[in-house]
Amino acid sequence: MRVEESDLRLEDGRGLHVYDTGGEGGSSGDGLVVLWHHGTPNIGSPPAPLFAAAEGLGIRWVSYDRPGYGGSSPLPGRDVASAAADARAVADALGIDRFAVLGHSGGGPHALACGALLPDRVVGVVTAAGLAPYGAEGLDWYAGMVPSSAASLRAAAEGREAKRAYEAGAGYDPEMFTDADREALAGDWSWFDQVVGPALEAGPDALIADDLAYVTPWGFDPVRITAPLLLLHGGQDRIAPAAHSRWLADRCPTAELRVRPGDGHISVLGAGAEALEWLAGRAV
Repeated sequence: MRVEESDLRLEDGRGLHVYDTGGEGGSSGDGLVVLWHHGTPNIGSPPAPLFAAAEGLGIRWVSYDRPGYGGSSPLPGRDVASAAADARAVADALGIDRFAVLGHSGGGPHALACGALLPDRVVGVVTAAGLAPYGAEGLDWYAGMVPSSAASLRAAAEGREAKRAYEAGAGYDPEMFTDADREALAGDWSWFDQVVGPALEAGPDALIADDLAYVTPWGFDPVRITAPLLLLHGGQDRIAPAAHSRWLADRCPTAELRVRPGDGHISVLGAGAEALEWLAGRAV
């Protein structure tokens, strides 16, 4: 698959950097469009390790850098719900009527936003290793997180300045990842090297904006999702524990939960091809 990149100017003057495998030289036709929502901190390039599976299913990838990342303008004070308006603008600009969404990690809540707020456009939703809303009743939100991940999000919950101070002294914590994660990162999912570094080139502001959005009101209720919803999670996830997807599955009427007991935050993407097959079979 060849990825075409372009820049979209929005009505509010912001720019979004857009990726599309359906342009000249890419996949095309009347197949399913899947809009990828990237994690934190990543740029929005669609997931190359899943290209072969997508091509076999006739799937066209579309994605964009979330505000503040890569080539997209910041959106001060953005919440998770704002992703729906941006996704709609991207789809409109590309002449796409209906589409599915797939989000990994921090992209999960943004995919849920599209499902809840664009019921006339979104035909299927998949989240992998995603979070539940902050303060969700009946969920110990931080339970099971590696201490560094919990500390990072607790700092965000204290506000922008506390989060900025935390990031100034933060470092890489190898305990975030399981052995299965490290194996994935050494294999096909070394692809993350291509999307993490560029996401941080301009500093931590976009990462901070993401984390602030996760720990403040999201601006929508996931139970409003009417499209088929697949919640995919690794049972050993130390960054976003599987209890988050279990909480969503218990409350979202269209949800199907698949917990992979031996997987962590990254290795769960080994089921990405399976998730695309699920979408292709249900997104009508």
